[in-house]
Amino acid sequence: MATAAKIGIGSAINRVDGVEKVTGTARYAAEHPVENLLYGYIVEAAIAKGRIVSIDEEAARAVPGVVEVITHLNRPHVAWTDHSYQDELKIPGSPFRPLYDDRIQFSQQPIALVMAETFEAARFAASLIEVAYEAEAHNTDFEVALGEKYVPKKKRSGYMAPKNRGDAAQAFADAPLKVAGDYRLAPEHHNPMEMFGSTVEWHGDGSITVWDKTQGSQGVHAYLASVFGFSKKKVRVLNPYVGGAFGSGLRPQHQVFLAVLAAKKLERSVRVTMTRNQMFSHAYRPQAIQSIALGAETTGKLTAIRNEATTSTSRYEDNMENVVTWGLMNYDCPNADAEYTVAQIDTATSADMRAPGAATGMTLFEIAIDEMAYVAKVDPLEFRLVNYSPIDAMNGTPYTSKALREAFREGAEAFGWSERSAEPRSMRDGKELVGWGCATGMWDAQFSKTSASAKLTANGHLEVACATSDIGTGSYTVMTLVAADTLGLPPEQITAKLGDSDLPTAPVEGGSWGAASSGAAVQLACQAVGKKLLKAAGKIAGAPLGDAKMDDVLFEDGCIVLKDTPTVRVPFGDAMHAADLTEIEEEETAAPGFGDMWKGLHKSKNTHSAIFAEVKVDEELGVVRVTRIVDAVAAGRIINPKTARSQILGGVVMGMGMALHEETFPDHRLGRWMNHNFGEYHVPVHADIHDIEVIFVDEPDSEVTPLGVKGLGEIGIVGTAAAIANAIYHATGKRVRSLPITIDKILD
Repeated sequence: MATAAKIGIGSAINRVDGVEKVTGTARYAAEHPVENLLYGYIVEAAIAKGRIVSIDEEAARAVPGVVEVITHLNRPHVAWTDHSYQDELKIPGSPFRPLYDDRIQFSQQPIALVMAETFEAARFAASLIEVAYEAEAHNTDFEVALGEKYVPKKKRSGYMAPKNRGDAAQAFADAPLKVAGDYRLAPEHHNPMEMFGSTVEWHGDGSITVWDKTQGSQGVHAYLASVFGFSKKKVRVLNPYVGGAFGSGLRPQHQVFLAVLAAKKLERSVRVTMTRNQMFSHAYRPQAIQSIALGAETTGKLTAIRNEATTSTSRYEDNMENVVTWGLMNYDCPNADAEYTVAQIDTATSADMRAPGAATGMTLFEIAIDEMAYVAKVDPLEFRLVNYSPIDAMNGTPYTSKALREAFREGAEAFGWSERSAEPRSMRDGKELVGWGCATGMWDAQFSKTSASAKLTANGHLEVACATSDIGTGSYTVMTLVAADTLGLPPEQITAKLGDSDLPTAPVEGGSWGAASSGAAVQLACQAVGKKLLKAAGKIAGAPLGDAKMDDVLFEDGCIVLKDTPTVRVPFGDAMHAADLTEIEEEETAAPGFGDMWKGLHKSKNTHSAIFAEVKVDEELGVVRVTRIVDAVAAGRIINPKTARSQILGGVVMGMGMALHEETFPDHRLGRWMNHNFGEYHVPVHADIHDIEVIFVDEPDSEVTPLGVKGLGEIGIVGTAAAIANAIYHATGKRVRSLPITIDKILD
């Protein structure tokens, strides 16, 4: 009898949660219906630094429906040590504590929370609160802060210090060809579709359920228990659907603190949401300056790399990213050195934002690489191949796999790079100058300890569960496909559960490790169920499978099948019935360093990409259109090509934003971000997006992660802005070293 085609890893299926999302039945953090709900509105500081002298609440309290105004003067007790406020990121310094005292550390800092029976009443009452301040001198000018840049004594967890080699200073001095300059990136603010919000249900017995917009339910769970002194058993955090995040939700944001604070004080269920304006009060990609000096022989072979970078952080925490290491790792050059410092300004702590460190450091470095290619009069793609390193050049270690050469070849062929005219301003389409540029992308292929459970019932339904999050990247679908692949069940018979702090342990969703980590855990849990199924089948009269072991059988179409005799098939239900089982449930943990991963323990693990961009620039107006992008990605095994392509598309569009649109402007007199809305903070829209082709390069890798998966959340953005910037130079002959590239910089 013919069997249906097996759906599993590698199948291009629709998102299993797609119907809920497009029909509006998927509920987000601020949408869960809770009875007797109060609404909170956040009052923000109007100065950047100083202290609160007084707060006049009288008019606000007189508004009908207002229940309470909570400030540092009347808040409930909270923890007072820095350790109690630490989250999973463990950024060195003193974590921000909302409503803790009268100190103001940044503009838009929450200083009061108005609670009312309706959101509208709370918002109106908040506008009536008058606050007197004692202002202190502040600085939000990054260029000024550079005068006091420093290397933090305590480094952030996960930070990779650069490893220097050779004598880069002397090699640069001796190099016949040189490029040196400062490359800059403006601050960019997170603006996911779902704004930060939290709904807290007060159960009356000292326990709470919290729906939170977060990338890690268990991280928020631990934070709330630590800060408020709740028993961990009395707190449950849920985030089944997250409307985008990419770093903004790695840490508990202040609205969840305020919501739980209000619920505890009032013993009521509470909802607190941020407005779009208030989304500019926290997470943003740090401003950066990167001083790059490259030396090369006349052939184009690099002889010196010097890379110094500084990024912005707050006064109270030292946020660090891996900014300066990427070029040292990627390029074959005997002499290379780097240094990384931070500079404090009076803002909230800068934050991770899609490919933190690499999106900044690799992108700016790739613009400098392009400059050197032109100085050496070598085709920019050929220049990268001349300086290609098959190993991690900074650490001196082999890669588990690196198919970047193949990515260059496939991407160039699809783009038509061989037809490129070498000279800037030599290609034209009517009144528009045409430019072609390329760049390299690189990101980590990470894997984190993760647990998952699998429960099979006698009717053939399988439930897999893990506390991981789905921030729009497709975790539900990944878990479903891995389970389908492992136990041979169709996706419609599988339910994936995630986004619940009560589920098996998982790290915060970030760093592109989600699919590799949760997928490996689900696979192990399903394999454990399979072993019990096979054992149960031994109870069937006549033992149709004989003494078969796991290596002797397959799982397909809800049956255990002998590999050597495929006509011998035992339905799962028959095996479970014979063993008097109504369900089989197993939980397993996947951790780095098992299976073939042992072979890769001392190897570098990275994804790579080759990005090709075409731009058309109006010669008179300086308006840039990105008309084509080809992104060839080497990222190991692809679980679902359909959703994987979506990940790369999203990253590319974000890269376009970095190249041409996104920039937050501070008014240094006020110490405040000024373009805190979508009218003035520009992001790419549909009209900006033309043709984007995504190519997945075949890259088998059994050593990088248990499933051979490298992750795709970040690699799509890395290098994209550089490819666009390099294409703009090719089109116009104008080299812009500061992102975003706006019309004024082209016409200057």
